[in-house]
Amino acid sequence: MAFTLGSVPNLSGKTSVITGANSGLGLATAFAFASKGAHVVMAARNPAKVNAARDSILAAYPNASIEIAQLDLASLQSVADCAEQLLAKHERIDILMNNAGLMAMPQGQTADGFETQFGVNHFGHWALTARLMPALRNAPEARVVTVSSSAHHFGRAVDPTKINGRDRYNSWLAYGDSKLANYHFALGLQKHFENTGSKAKSLMAHPGLTNTNLQAQTVEEGGGGFLADISLKFVHVLGMSAEQGALPQIRAATDPQAKGGQFYVPRWFTFGAPVVRPILRPRNNRAIQRLWTMSETATGLSLS
Repeated sequence: MAFTLGSVPNLSGKTSVITGANSGLGLATAFAFASKGAHVVMAARNPAKVNAARDSILAAYPNASIEIAQLDLASLQSVADCAEQLLAKHERIDILMNNAGLMAMPQGQTADGFETQFGVNHFGHWALTARLMPALRNAPEARVVTVSSSAHHFGRAVDPTKINGRDRYNSWLAYGDSKLANYHFALGLQKHFENTGSKAKSLMAHPGLTNTNLQAQTVEEGGGGFLADISLKFVHVLGMSAEQGALPQIRAATDPQAKGGQFYVPRWFTFGAPVVRPILRPRNNRAIQRLWTMSETATGLSLS
């Protein structure tokens, strides 16, 4: 039987944190969790947008339990402030959805001097996960779901001596590198949980071809060239809705049968119901260790 929103179990009593919850996949996930009774922390950068997103959920579910947390993944200080706020309010966090991301942005730097896409897509989520680890460990069976992309197939594993990526910047290749880092992070985090005897699980998902504001933002920022224009037109015609595209990450976070280290994707690669895809990339252990070394050095944070 195909997994649908109706398959999501009751989440009453669970606390979920969703990055990038103000639109697209994040907002669709917040709607799903709120509809099933979870306390939803909407972590996002833009106050006006996330307030409007919260109001849209409350209009549909007046009794929903919603909280807003200010979070800019392009700033390690913002991540620290957000985590401090959440840990002060929540002894445990049951679901951490590392969802927010940028795609094919022009070359730039975060507040901490990291290449923008890698800084937001990976380093920001690494830091948030590390800082929220006490609350994740306090949950009976926490889940950390990291949203990757089919673009991880053209990504290159990190070189710890090149913290800002390739010698010559290409917006699409930089995006692929960051999404492969998400992939390796999720797998490495599962190994970390297993090695430390934690009952928490790390899983990953990608949304296939989904019509959200991600492609539009890429075009607006002017970093993706003609491929961005093609991608935007293509997704408008053939892309799934945000509600459909969010199903892989929702299933990863809630399916009672899910196992740590699994990768949920659309059945037909770019569309379809969410299914588990085998882990195919070779030499994961070496790549994961290199990512760990670089991430700990860059952020000053360990997941231990």
